Amino acid sequence: MSENTDYKVLVVDDDFRVAALHAGYVDAVPGFRALAPVHDARMVPRAVAEGSPDLLLLDVYLPQGSGLDLLATLDVDAFVLSAATEVDAVRTAIRRGALGYLVKPFDPKVLASRLRGYARYRRQLEGSAGLDQQGIDRAQRALLSGEEAGVAAATPTEAAVLAAVAAAGEPATVMEVVTAVGISRATAQRYLANLVQAGSLRLELVYGSRGRPEHRYLVQD
Repeated sequence: MSENTDYKVLVVDDDFRVAALHAGYVDAVPGFRALAPVHDARMVPRAVAEGSPDLLLLDVYLPQGSGLDLLATLDVDAFVLSAATEVDAVRTAIRRGALGYLVKPFDPKVLASRLRGYARYRRQLEGSAGLDQQGIDRAQRALLSGEEAGVAAATPTEAAVLAAVAAAGEPATVMEVVTAVGISRATAQRYLANLVQAGSLRLELVYGSRGRPEHRYLVQD
């Protein structure tokens, strides 16, 4: 996907009002565009074939079919958005490939956060021809680096480190962060590593004429 192309999202929900609401949530997130929602399970394969969505937002209870059955047949990334909280439903959704499971009703900020995590996940997977174990783990964490991860990670120091990198206007060095935030080099390195691992920052290695490469950091788009 090119930088100027939005991720296309297909909302599948039998409630016309809820489907329109969720499509509106999607359109409010930069980098995402909702396709016309689908309300009948029988129409989903055709909508996928014609619209080529990147991601489905899929309800479990649908007329003439089940969203969980669709998961097993459609080769498309999907989040399940459903009021179904039974353990069997959740396990089946995950077993059949759902990348996320949101219980309705939910705050639109939660969906927005998950969509941004999905965008990071896609960028990390598409940024290289191959992945090592750390790259795979980082991509998987990106999917959940929304509300849950944000609560645990939003410390004042981490926010200051992230702001310092963003304010630099170009890839920042560890010492530039140390100076801007007023922390030790070891502390700066620890927070920078955590932010890279969470997908908020990207690490670049700059090689000079000799010696070890210098680490530079920039905000992940």
